[in-house]
Amino acid sequence: MDWLVNGIALLVALAIIAIGTGYIANPMTMTRSFGLSLPEDGPNIPWWLRLKGVRDIAAGLLVLAFMVWGAQREIGIVLLVEAIIPIGDMLLILAAKGSSKSAFGIHGLTAVVMLLAAIPMMIGGH
Repeated sequence: MDWLVNGIALLVALAIIAIGTGYIANPMTMTRSFGLSLPEDGPNIPWWLRLKGVRDIAAGLLVLAFMVWGAQREIGIVLLVEAIIPIGDMLLILAAKGSSKSAFGIHGLTAVVMLLAAIPMMIGGH
């Protein structure tokens, strides 16, 4: 079971780093899948989106750091806390009447995967 939850944690960390990198490299393209339309098309919009990219990369690196230097239980705690991000994204998209497909299919699914990895890590972590 350890290899499975560790693999999921690694996959989540690498995926969020890749998404963050995408937001830095090509923010206008990346935002199409997020689930909300941009409110305008001003010159600063790509820079605001790049801020999301930096935060995504930091969130992924935090998981990787705990995988290298932390215990199983600590990795689970980090995943549990970071699951707030996709849960919040999902709820905000739904509240704004954005894409329910993206809200549930991307953000909701990500949160569920993170929680399914976090819980056994916290319970059985060494």
